[in-house]
Amino acid sequence: MTTPNDTATAFRELHVPGDPFILPCAWDVASAQLFAEAGHPAVGTTSLGVAAGIGAADEDRETLTATAELAAALRRALPDLLLTCDFEDGYGDGPESVVEVVRETFAADAAAGLIVDGFNIQDSRQSRMSDSSVLAGKVSALKDAFPTLFVNARIDTFWVGQDNLGEVIDRIDAYVDAGADGIFVPGNLDLATIETITGHSRVPVNVLASPRYSKSDLAEAGVGRISTGSLLYRAAMSQALGSLQVLADDRPAETANVLSYQAFTELG
Repeated sequence: MTTPNDTATAFRELHVPGDPFILPCAWDVASAQLFAEAGHPAVGTTSLGVAAGIGAADEDRETLTATAELAAALRRALPDLLLTCDFEDGYGDGPESVVEVVRETFAADAAAGLIVDGFNIQDSRQSRMSDSSVLAGKVSALKDAFPTLFVNARIDTFWVGQDNLGEVIDRIDAYVDAGADGIFVPGNLDLATIETITGHSRVPVNVLASPRYSKSDLAEAGVGRISTGSLLYRAAMSQALGSLQVLADDRPAETANVLSYQAFTELG
């Protein structure tokens, strides 16, 4: 059986600048199984999808238990799946509290290590940016406590509407110096901005799947990982609402492009 260290190493090796892998983000076991069956070796979690599932607000430190329970369920159901979790801002204000949260909620046991291969941890909460030293401290503490963990430091400057590339560059340096294994810069970025970021970063760069650019475009820009974020959850909800509207419009149910119940249940 694959060990946590094996999966952590395999997950790290997926990050190749210029040859990005797509990271589909799941919100439950069924969605993760579908993505794995589609051939994706790694899956992330979406805090928005997990929050919606428990009726909570996204990025408000309410998803910790649900995210940890989902990670544990995924490790049991898909033990060889490479797994990273959206860890919001670390569910704590300081480095020590963040490390303690991980030990209490994401550790299988002392011998087996963590139930995840990576975390995505961000430098904003409820659309408010923190000083770069805050996330740098959390990243450093996580790497000291869990050396094999892939820590993806998310820079939310563009995400919260602050168009300041210079600040992003400064934060990249701060987080990489602290030990970050990857950098994530979400937002609807143009290729020139992405190329500047990837050209500066000393570690692989992660961006969101783009409504403007293909995987090949992002590869040429030097990206190492493309995350779907909440895209797949929102697409699923949109498809469900559309199917419901068909029934409300007094039309027969549409089945095109919808996974059959039999095929879905066979995945479990």
